[in-house]
Amino acid sequence: MTVEIRPIRTEADYKAALKVVSRLVENDPEPGTPDGDKLDILATLIQYYESQHYPVALPDPVEAIRFRMEQAGLSAKDLEPMIGRRNRVYEILNGKRTLTLPMIWKLHRELGIPAASLIQPPAQG
Repeated sequence: MTVEIRPIRTEADYKAALKVVSRLVENDPEPGTPDGDKLDILATLIQYYESQHYPVALPDPVEAIRFRMEQAGLSAKDLEPMIGRRNRVYEILNGKRTLTLPMIWKLHRELGIPAASLIQPPAQG
């Protein structure tokens, strides 16, 4: 498959690149082959375009904590070393209290929650 690889500057360029990638994926090229390299390069260009034009918002801090709890099978008790007593944990999880900087550091360090997610202003309910 001969494809001219060029920057993705417009929505039309983006859609055209998606079509080419779709065809390449159907053929399942081996990495390191010409088609495999084209797929890798186009996927990188598409990813960059999407990050610039369709950014994904960071989750609310409580959503980020709840998601990590669900992923790791954690309970409120498991958060006590990072947040404090159980009532404090529930205050955070119910949006009654905001995270402090030491809590953010501990949640980031211990649970791997991105700090950028934890420092977001809480969602307005």
